[in-house]
Amino acid sequence: MELDRLDRDIIAALVDDARQTYAEIGHRVGLSASAVKRRVDRLRELGAITGFSARVAPQALGWTTEAYVELFCQGKTKPSDIALAVARFPEVVGAATITGEADALLHIRATDVRHVERVIERIAAETFVVRTKSAIVLSRLVDATHNPSVPEVRNESPSIG
Repeated sequence: MELDRLDRDIIAALVDDARQTYAEIGHRVGLSASAVKRRVDRLRELGAITGFSARVAPQALGWTTEAYVELFCQGKTKPSDIALAVARFPEVVGAATITGEADALLHIRATDVRHVERVIERIAAETFVVRTKSAIVLSRLVDATHNPSVPEVRNESPSIG
């Protein structure tokens, strides 16, 4: 899917504040409210915009502790099996397969360290998990989820010379 500069500017405005009116976004990007609405509708149809949601501070919900947990799985455990198993844990707020020795990396949010420990124990009890390796987050240095940018795509060929 190809997005032009206006599409990217509209997406950036929505990421910044999805509660803005089409008129406010239009003022920011130089379009009429109706033109912005047409573009947003098209971006939704294309799947570039998948939905709108509220960003809530995890601390407001009592989730004051976070950890990253590497999963080491036996044999040829399928990523879909890992996803199915960890999706049952509301504390797992992110999961990805990764390169390196571990098979997957989980992002866990919990109320305290003991809560993280209980979650890791339950995940480690899954039949395919051989071992886990965890790290507790002490402080968050960069959090792009609160100020994400929409990267510029460049269709440039590297010059050889």
